[in-house]
Amino acid sequence: MTGSIESQALDVPMRWLSISAAIASISVVGIAIGLGMPLLSIILETRGHSASMIGLNTAIAGLASIAAAPLATPLAVRFGVVATMFAMIVLGALAFVGFYFAPSFWMWFPLRVALHLSLTVLFILSEFWISTSAPPSRRGLVLGIYATVLSLGFAAGPWLFSQMGSSGFMPFGTVFLLVMIAAIPVLAAWRESPNIVPEGGKTGFIRYIWLVPTATAAVLVFGAVETGGFALFPVYGNRIGYSEGDAALLLTMIGLGNVVMQIPLGMISDRVKDRRHMLLICASVGLVGMILLPHIQTDWHVMAGLLFLWGGVVAALYTIGLAHLGSRLSGHELANANAAFVLCYGLGMVLGPQAIGIGMDVFGSDGFGWSLGAFFAAYIVLSVVRLVIGIGRT
Repeated sequence: MTGSIESQALDVPMRWLSISAAIASISVVGIAIGLGMPLLSIILETRGHSASMIGLNTAIAGLASIAAAPLATPLAVRFGVVATMFAMIVLGALAFVGFYFAPSFWMWFPLRVALHLSLTVLFILSEFWISTSAPPSRRGLVLGIYATVLSLGFAAGPWLFSQMGSSGFMPFGTVFLLVMIAAIPVLAAWRESPNIVPEGGKTGFIRYIWLVPTATAAVLVFGAVETGGFALFPVYGNRIGYSEGDAALLLTMIGLGNVVMQIPLGMISDRVKDRRHMLLICASVGLVGMILLPHIQTDWHVMAGLLFLWGGVVAALYTIGLAHLGSRLSGHELANANAAFVLCYGLGMVLGPQAIGIGMDVFGSDGFGWSLGAFFAAYIVLSVVRLVIGIGRT
């Protein structure tokens, strides 16, 4: 790449209706994910399944995301962005409520596939919709708003879980209702739906992983940390002596950190010359936080403060990575790049829960922080190597 899209494109007006519809819909889904991740893990824990098996079931979500990533753009080209998003909302809602009616463990695997296939397509298309509706010079700000509202959803989910608990139909019915509410803003902005015009020749999206590797590696790490951390943190919390409710509230603190920090970090990313430096800083904060975790885990308030700061900075790996991606590509290329971006997120979803689950089974509760720290360390090495060598501006 010889120059960024941001430096070549003229500013365009802010399309607030499209941006609001995409943000509102996906953020309601965020509440469902924030509630659903700990809910499903706690249910499996109470049924006697090991951390490794819980991690395996959660990792299936990543495989589903990998399978769904190449489907998003073709589905949107054929049926339209809004129609595809609406269909995925319905599929996701039905899949989640299906967990309540599926008593056998093996049944949870196809349900995970259906749930996360739908969520993956929703995230790809909503982020494409947001990126195409935001002026290049304010993309970091808009994506910061998107991440903030989404983080509110993730923070609200564990809080709702702490209030409702894991027994009965209520948490499942609540998630079903919330996901269906996500259809309202999407349908309201039907006329604002962006068109994805197919290009001739080869349009395989895999090659976009290597065009902006610092962004795609960042989201892989974030996918591993977020999915594995959210799924197994309740188990980790229980094992170090916290109640189900206290562990859920610590997850809420991570979400609140995301809420507070994404807009300012997004605005800063609009003003820095090279977003890769910010991504490196975020990964470094993530590693330091996991190094400190075993030493402060017995003090709930200190741990809550650390996780608040840690969660907000680490979540910027996604926000800034997505902004960096949008600065390099546009149009159909951006749609395919968003698919590659989410594919890498899916790879992280596969690797994270398995690595953390195995780490906890082998090393005990400390394996939780050590496994997460390993992902940040690997990304730091990649980032430093690329910055030192100076390979392009990716």
